[in-house]
Amino acid sequence: MDWLAGLFKIHSDIESVVVISLIIAVGLGLGRLKVKGISLGIAFVFFFGIFVGHFGFSIDHTILVYSETFGLGLFVYCLGLHVGPNFFGSLRHEGMGLNLWSLAVILFGTLFALCLIPFTGVKLPDMVGLLCGATTNTPALGAATQAMAHLGLPSGTLALATAVTYPLGVLGVIIVMVLMRKVFVKPRDLEVKPLTEDDETYIAQFVVVNPALEGKTIADLTHMTHLKFIVSRLWRSNKVIIPEPDTVLHINDNVMIVTTKDDEESLVLLFGKLKKNWNEDKVNWNAIDANIESRVLVVSRTVLNGKHLGQLHLRDTYDVNVSRVIRGDVKLLATSDLRLQYGDRVTVVGTHDAIDNVEKFFGNSVKTLNEPNLGSIFIGLILGLALGTIPIHIPGMESPIRLGIAGGPIIMGIVVGALGPQMHFISYTTRSASLMMRKFGLSIYLACLGLDAGKDFFATVMRPEGVIWVVIGFFITVIPCLLIGLIALKTKKYDFGTICGILCGSMANPMALGYANDTLKGDSPSVSYASVYPLGMFVRVIIAQILIMFFV
Repeated sequence: MDWLAGLFKIHSDIESVVVISLIIAVGLGLGRLKVKGISLGIAFVFFFGIFVGHFGFSIDHTILVYSETFGLGLFVYCLGLHVGPNFFGSLRHEGMGLNLWSLAVILFGTLFALCLIPFTGVKLPDMVGLLCGATTNTPALGAATQAMAHLGLPSGTLALATAVTYPLGVLGVIIVMVLMRKVFVKPRDLEVKPLTEDDETYIAQFVVVNPALEGKTIADLTHMTHLKFIVSRLWRSNKVIIPEPDTVLHINDNVMIVTTKDDEESLVLLFGKLKKNWNEDKVNWNAIDANIESRVLVVSRTVLNGKHLGQLHLRDTYDVNVSRVIRGDVKLLATSDLRLQYGDRVTVVGTHDAIDNVEKFFGNSVKTLNEPNLGSIFIGLILGLALGTIPIHIPGMESPIRLGIAGGPIIMGIVVGALGPQMHFISYTTRSASLMMRKFGLSIYLACLGLDAGKDFFATVMRPEGVIWVVIGFFITVIPCLLIGLIALKTKKYDFGTICGILCGSMANPMALGYANDTLKGDSPSVSYASVYPLGMFVRVIIAQILIMFFV
């Protein structure tokens, strides 16, 4: 049986793979178990890792650090890549509000921790360690440790305080989300609310009764108003026409307009009368007229990546209109200045033969899209890790700060996902492949993190100050998240998933985000997490250095 013991006890490459795989497999299995309707999901990998580490299992330290770095970097980069295409749109509309809520969690938690010092007798450096662990922010711990070294002070207890409070820092955010959902969240709060106006494409049929439009062309119409809309069909004398820029409008013409919900009233004033709302029920668009067809085509030709729709001259060349572009779960208005991205689904309106011709132009090869573009992922990961190592000098601080292995890749992922098409960089990854890589990376990171923490966790907790530290850290995690989360929920501005993302991002807690994604519908937790994480992580690192350098 020596061979079996070698799989688990003798440090080797094989032993490392076996131990990490065992933690992930059992942790994911146990994470599916529900107690009174509650399960921990992927977060259970972390806690099972602590359990395994406590019973003496370990792997080579170099492999442990490598695996932890690779897993976290892969997870956050793929997360940034996933939310990148819609990130800047949400940032323009709701990003400021999301980050203000995140800063509220951060500042309230910091003040709360400082107020506990005179009541608990915990020294400031130790309280900073508790704060770093309670907010699961290892970059902040690194910054605080550097500040202590600069002052010539020992930092051992600071790191120890972080290690003790880290596990419950992970669990605390999950407890807050479970408590809020069970007690305070109503069914309507679980409905996903779009963060961007782009996700509100609105289709309506208008009757031209405005005499000022008589004899005007479609091109004249677009120059008469600042509103953005697409004229996809035109009815005249019970005949459907595919409108072109030089199509002349007449009184009593019926036009199908694709626009946004907010512009409905303005378009009523422009045309004169709203005849039908085409958004209320599922519509068979091909049954409207036998000669006109509507078809969704997939952009699978790499040469089209980053091209503006207006550059393609589809109306002139193929006699078709593009009314909408679906990118992920977001419906975008097909304006001439919209940049196409590899993997976009475009809604094309025209005759059957015309759409057959334009189908070849777009590619429409789903099989091609099913092959994940791994090259762009690893190139982006390299750039993200390089970005995380760049020192950032803050005036008044002698030690520079860095974005680290979490901050650099997520920012690079967002940039590549959002701006890659403008540089003709193919960043598209299938939804299933993106989800698998995110879970794969997060699972490896949690397994290694738990395994490393488990060897000293229970011994540290049993120290005289250990239990007190655990309780303080738990309060620092739970009270700010619960209070700010409930206030945000009562404003009824955000859905529950968005609020969960804000809490996870402000606490730098990818494990809690994994739990939110496992238990909630939609991508709103990931979108809000990515929106607030970079600034939140940056602020926490600065706060940790300020507390040490100016108050110790």
